[in-house]
Formats: sequence, structure tokens, C-alpha cells
Amino acid sequence: MANNKRDYYEVLGVERSAQDSEIKANYRKLAMKYHPDRNPENTEAEEKFKEAAEAYEVLRDPQKRQVYDQYGHQGLEGSGFSGFGGFEDIFSSFGDIFEDFFGFGSGGRSRQRVQRGSDLRYDMNLTFMEAVFGTETEIDIQKLAGCEDCGGSGCQPGTQMETCPTCQGTGQMTRTQGFFSVRTTCSACRGAGKSIPNPCHSCGGSGQIRVNKKVSVKIPGGVDSGSRLRLTGEGEAGPQGGPSGDLYVFIDVEPHEFFKRKNTDIICQIDISFVQAALGDKIPVQTLNGDKKLEIPKGTQPGEIFTFRGKGVPSLRNGQRGDQIIQVMVNTPTGLNKKQETLLREFEKIEEGKLTTKFKNMFKGHGTKAAG
Repeated sequence: MANNKRDYYEVLGVERSAQDSEIKANYRKLAMKYHPDRNPENTEAEEKFKEAAEAYEVLRDPQKRQVYDQYGHQGLEGSGFSGFGGFEDIFSSFGDIFEDFFGFGSGGRSRQRVQRGSDLRYDMNLTFMEAVFGTETEIDIQKLAGCEDCGGSGCQPGTQMETCPTCQGTGQMTRTQGFFSVRTTCSACRGAGKSIPNPCHSCGGSGQIRVNKKVSVKIPGGVDSGSRLRLTGEGEAGPQGGPSGDLYVFIDVEPHEFFKRKNTDIICQIDISFVQAALGDKIPVQTLNGDKKLEIPKGTQPGEIFTFRGKGVPSLRNGQRGDQIIQVMVNTPTGLNKKQETLLREFEKIEEGKLTTKFKNMFKGHGTKAAG
């Protein structure tokens, strides 16, 4: 559960105002200290290694960091972030850091750096109500998946990779020019250090095949246009069994004919007659959950604001709903018949009489006195 996770700034031992360089430096120290190759069969060290990697993944990304600073762990979950699937995901994402002190990306396991599959993007349109309350749907994507025949290895079943005879498994070639030695990537194996003498017939040795796949997507209530969900491991498979990339779902929400949204509040306008405004009334108003009665008090003025508490959009952070803001617009009648005009004229005279009486009362008893 997200609420059991430690604060990411605490995990990396930095202040909330820490710069990127300090965050990276502290992560490097923790990654070196708790790396699984330095702590074999140490479950506690493995968990600390994963915890530090997750914290660094969030705090190094400006968008994720902003969501975390505002909404915490629950906000990240609502935006689709679910951490890493395993050690290989961490090594492939932060390989440059591990190369600094191990010399290669996968921490002592092989000189062949595991190549992660590409991320994919899917643009999803939602209705206003689907975005407010959330929904679950299936989407169709086309992607590179691991070849089932060879298990993603690229080798014909019954065979296996062999050490590259050109570079002897180092993945690099060294050329000497006078006093200088130049190291370049092996052209035969492209730096892998291994070759495939018998490529798989189904995938041609890449370990990947293109497939169509249905993916279930759960949209949390409260998303808005620009929200991004991350589905870990649903991107394209990496070559030769490398970890899969991620699938990012970008949300676009259709406008509503009655409601407008501002953060977690919704705003709407309703029309009432000038009689309702003057005498008051009780009228039904559309909400996200059906109609609700609104009390219009006597003497309501054009543009006056009323509020339904807790009838807005649920927050991605804590699920609490905002408010519904209702602005009253008073209609001026048109096309009056003679009787209506006569009544309004009489009303006007009464109002003028009230005004005249008011002014008379104001000056009553305030006569002028002669100067003496």
C-alpha cells in the first residue's frame, strides 16, 4: 500500500528543496551500498536497493516530482506510476550510474548490457462523466512482444548463444595507433559479446515478433485532459529477452454541454425568471449524480452564486470531491402582451411611490432655520 511507503526525500536523505545533482549523488551512494552483487542473499539490502531506485525514479523526473510534492504516493498511483517490475528494470533505466562503479549496466551479471524495449503511447478520449467517475476499458495496441518459440532469446530452439569469436565476448575491439589505443564497439556482435549461430526461424534472431494485444486499462476517477497513466511492462519487449518498456496512456476529455471544470470543482449556469428571482422558488438543478433541489431566496440578484458542497469531481490524491458552483442568470421577459405590460407599469408606479415616500421621510422634520 502506498501509505506504508517511506517519504522519498527521507529515503534518499535529501531536503525537499534538493537539486538534481544532490539527489543523483545520494542515490549513487545508496545504490552502491545496497547493490545485490555486494549483498548476496540479503533480503533487507534488496528491499533498500529497490526503495532507493523507486525514490530516485520519481525525484529525478520533474513531472513525477511535482505530482508527488502535491499529492504524495496516492497521487502517483492515480497517475499510473507503480514502481519497477524487478532488478532488470532498474539496471536498464539507470545503467549509466551502475557503469560508473561496476563498468557495465547489469551489475556484474554480464558484460552485455540488457537493452530495454521501447515505450509506447496511446491517446485515449473520455467522456466528461468517464473522467469524473473513472472507468475500465480495453484498448487494442500493436507492439513487439517476446517470441514464444525461442522464449525471446533469438536462438532456434535447442541451440544457444555463443561467445563472439571476433571480440572474445568483450563486446569491444581495440585498435592501436602509434602510442594510442582506440576502443570501439565490436561490429560483429554490436557490443553484445555473444553471437547467434542459429537464429530462430520465427523471429529471425531478434527475439521479438509484432503482435496485436488487448490491454485492460483502469482509469481512476478525477483524471483530466493531460493526465498520463503508466502501464509498467506493457510496452515493446526488449531484444534477446530484455525487459519490456512501458505503455503511457494520455487522456483527453470531451467537454460537457452543461458543466465546466476547474480543478475538482464544477461550474454551471442556470436561468430563472425575474419573478422567481423576486419572489423566490425551489428548482431542480442537474448535478453529476442527478437532479438536486436549489432554494432560490427572495430578491436573488443576477449573477448570484450558490454552492452544492461535495458535488464536484473526486480528487486523485484523496478521493474527496470538490463543489458544484451554480451561477444564477435572470432572464428579462420579451414579447409581453398588453396585460403583462399594464401590470409591469403598475408595479413601476408602486416602486416609484415607495421611492418618493422614502425621500420625503428622509427630509421630514429637517426644515431650514433663519440665521440670526
